[in-house]
Amino acid sequence: MMQFPIQDNELLIGGIPLTRLASRVGQTPFYAYDRKVITDRLQQLRAILPKEIHLHYAIKANSMPAVVQHLSGLTDGLDVASLGEMKVALDTGMAADKISFAGPGKSDKELTAAVAAGVTINMESEGEMERIATIGNKLSIQPRVSVRVNPDFELKTSGMKMSGGPKPFGIDAERVPDVLKRIANLSLDFQGFHIFSGSQNLRPEALIEAQTNTFELAYRMAEYAPSPITWLNIGGGFGIPYFPGEKPLDLQPVADNLQSLVDECKTRLPDAEIVIELGRYLVGEAGVYVCEVIDKKISRGETFIVTNGGLHHHLAASGNFGQVIRKNYPVCVGNHVVSENSEIVNVVGPLCTPLDILANKIELPVITIGDLIVVYQSGAYGLNASPQGFLSHPATIEVFV
Repeated sequence: MMQFPIQDNELLIGGIPLTRLASRVGQTPFYAYDRKVITDRLQQLRAILPKEIHLHYAIKANSMPAVVQHLSGLTDGLDVASLGEMKVALDTGMAADKISFAGPGKSDKELTAAVAAGVTINMESEGEMERIATIGNKLSIQPRVSVRVNPDFELKTSGMKMSGGPKPFGIDAERVPDVLKRIANLSLDFQGFHIFSGSQNLRPEALIEAQTNTFELAYRMAEYAPSPITWLNIGGGFGIPYFPGEKPLDLQPVADNLQSLVDECKTRLPDAEIVIELGRYLVGEAGVYVCEVIDKKISRGETFIVTNGGLHHHLAASGNFGQVIRKNYPVCVGNHVVSENSEIVNVVGPLCTPLDILANKIELPVITIGDLIVVYQSGAYGLNASPQGFLSHPATIEVFV
């Protein structure tokens, strides 16, 4: 899991010793994202995936403008889930027709901005479709749209299931044919389909099954389309390891199967641009969260390391962002990673709640006040998925190195 080298027993982030980086940042806690780790991940993907695949970055994973700007130069498109993210995407200079907008609760304000900008809107309901058409007529613009399909299957063993059964996301597959007939009677620039079945999956066989089903579903839906399919977003789902026992995703069998699917798609949907939308997989392992030890105490035989960071900055690491049974993210003492002496400790934050846990009963080098605790795997769904205003503690910041 460790993507970062160690020099003189100190973690290097972006090639910078951690204590020096903390001085440069000017405060703890902070998030740091390593551009080289992100670049390397993109290069690895390009080398293994079929060359016909268009890679998009899902900004919801990490919306720091500097990170998005960097990825806009490495990927083929950007996917957004809010007006704020759309503004960040457009500011990169990415062409509007390479930006797509998903989300089940788009307001008229957001839809108007998206139509005016010319991004592709992934329509999540019949009602949203009608509102988009009305806005387009008012603006004298033909909106670019695709249909987000809620499949009749799911991505098995995924960390977060986005399809199958009743869902707020997308239009149920069985309803899509009627929606496509309606699109033919509206002034909409229909592009194709967005089929996203789940996220955070480490099993190649599950991804292979879901992707195979996705293409078959697209072929069935295309029979009712009012025009040729020019855009097919098959989602992502590629996971990263967080917890003990988890292994990195083996992409080779996924890539091999994708090549077969892409070859078939060239015949059945010859005009379709095939998109894989990834967020966590591109940035998750490139980031760390750094906080400082402010107290060390013993309570009834257990050692507590109290830091100035916690769930208000990093909800996911606290276990309160979707975990059923709390597990520790990988953690280290960044300013002395290796030591002959170690201890079992609980690493907690400063908040007045027992939920504020960064690591529970974890073995670390002996810690002193002022040490820097580092939480790995923090490049995705860290700050932008956390209640930073909770209990009015000081805000954290982000740096890109």
